[in-house]
Amino acid sequence: MIKQPLKTVPLRHINIHDKFWDQYIRLVKEVLIPYQWDILNDRLDGVETSHCIQNFKIAAGEASGNFEGAVFQDTDVAKWLEAVSYVLGTSFDQDLERLADETINLIGRAQCEDGYINTYFTINDPSLRWTNLKEGHELYTAGHMIEAAVAYYEATGKKEFLEIMERFADLICQVFGPEEGKCHGYPGHQEIELALIRLYHATGKRKYVELAKYFIDRRGVGDNYFLQEEKRSEYKQIFPEFAEYDTKYSQSHLPVREQTTAEGHAVRAVYMYCAMADLAQLYEDEELLSACKTLWDDMVKRRMYITGSIGASGILERFTTDYDLPNNCNYSETCASIGLALFGKRMAQITKDASYIDVVERALYNTVLSGIAMDGKSFFYVNPLEVWPDNCMERTSKEHVKAVRQTWFGVACCPPNIARTLASMGQYMYFTDEDTLYVNLYITNTASVEVSGGQVKVEVGSDLTNSGHVVINVTKDASADSYHLALRIPDYVKEYKILGDSGEISGCRMEKGYLYIDNLQEEETKFVIDFEVPARFVRANPKVREDAGKIALVKGPLVYCLEEVDNGENLPAIFVDANQELEERFEEDLLGGITTITLTGKRLTDEEWQDDALYGERKNCFQEVELKAVPYHRWNNRGEGEMLVWMKELL
Repeated sequence: MIKQPLKTVPLRHINIHDKFWDQYIRLVKEVLIPYQWDILNDRLDGVETSHCIQNFKIAAGEASGNFEGAVFQDTDVAKWLEAVSYVLGTSFDQDLERLADETINLIGRAQCEDGYINTYFTINDPSLRWTNLKEGHELYTAGHMIEAAVAYYEATGKKEFLEIMERFADLICQVFGPEEGKCHGYPGHQEIELALIRLYHATGKRKYVELAKYFIDRRGVGDNYFLQEEKRSEYKQIFPEFAEYDTKYSQSHLPVREQTTAEGHAVRAVYMYCAMADLAQLYEDEELLSACKTLWDDMVKRRMYITGSIGASGILERFTTDYDLPNNCNYSETCASIGLALFGKRMAQITKDASYIDVVERALYNTVLSGIAMDGKSFFYVNPLEVWPDNCMERTSKEHVKAVRQTWFGVACCPPNIARTLASMGQYMYFTDEDTLYVNLYITNTASVEVSGGQVKVEVGSDLTNSGHVVINVTKDASADSYHLALRIPDYVKEYKILGDSGEISGCRMEKGYLYIDNLQEEETKFVIDFEVPARFVRANPKVREDAGKIALVKGPLVYCLEEVDNGENLPAIFVDANQELEERFEEDLLGGITTITLTGKRLTDEEWQDDALYGERKNCFQEVELKAVPYHRWNNRGEGEMLVWMKELL
């Protein structure tokens, strides 16, 4: 029986001040938002042109010129506005709010008389609206705009943006649906489904969630819409690579309830799964929820990297098959891990199962953070687990892999997506129901939470990524009744100790990864938690052919890697004995302050290959070496060089 989902705590009620996360969250307001605003306005030399704001000015009739950029270029400003919204939701900034208002007003001026907004079609050829759902990204772009509008309304209470997007959503409701005379298609890139559900929650207008349900229910049913669309005279190809279209690419090969494996473009998939989870809860659809669980299990148990990234193939940015997880040519788009986190959050809210948060945490701490440089001004779109800069060559199978972060991209979905994710980190940290506070992520913060009919103040001090030491102070006001506290016990923690005011906590019930401490009645309660998070080696299932005979280093939620700057070149020539003591050292002056792991290994040398022979019957010669590993998400912040996560195991 699907019950009411757990609620998130409003961002304005959470104040993060964590030594690990602060340096990234601070970047959003201080660097990411102004830097990306300059890019959206084409103000920076040496950075790929965006033309995003200029497109809106042209569409509004306030400038002349041609549309420039990708067909979904409008989404860059949408995600920028969503990040701004989350910042304004936690701290008032008059200048930033004024800038957002001016941008929103520009979007409104670019809106067509019937409510339509999309600068690509408005400028290029309005007659082509809705004629290429497979590639046109109209509904995807609308979805990101709707999400931004809802976020801005929730943060500021201002309705202008919300009303602009309601007009567009109303038009979409007129165009699409099951009724005769309407378009019976669905989006080529999913996103609008979850956006319409957010719009329903913001406005209470049922037609929005009903259209989201239609898009999900219609997908993959009967003759494939995209294949039929291609046959129409008004259809015009946008992307040459879609000429031979695989319906699995857009998850339209089967009705969603019949899909059992994660297929196709990874970002499309997880955005769709988010909407499926939302609809399963809203309509109490057990069959749809079961499909979500099946797809989640396939994805995270057979098609996900140790870093929480998904999408193994650089061709079409897609899933391949079970256990196919190459390290040096994978795609692992940053946006895909963000979508994975959004999906996992929803599933945890519905099921009260902390195992979903285990995966969310893995994605956030590793792949999402690896997507941004420590200075906030360069980004990885692709997140490999092994890099040799010399072979990251154009027109090869590794041309998508970059050895250094890029200042921007022609298709720039990831940088603003990172900004909106970091700005909304609080949504993952706590859940609540009527009488229980769920602690998901151990991040230093203060929060005010409504539970058991009153306010409960939470203060968390966390050193999770180093010592594993966490202190939680909970203070309830007089109006609150007794409440329950549910502490997530991470899957990587094998031993832990929790002390309360009266000594060690014991005899608590454990359900689905949460430790429940029941019936807390004191005005103030303190808990001291010590999670054992030693550095340790892990292995992959032998079915992961790429990692057979290899080991990786992890510590708590963090995956570690070797970098050339610390360990020399040709990192795959290193072999490591897993039966050794690992030395952990916190280095305050390295990469903003990190715990490094020192270990020993053997490097295969070229001593027997001085004649430069390519092959030969030579014996292997090894050299003893001392190695240093750093957190994966911090790699490539000290210049270009090799990087390696999976090391060969010395047997």
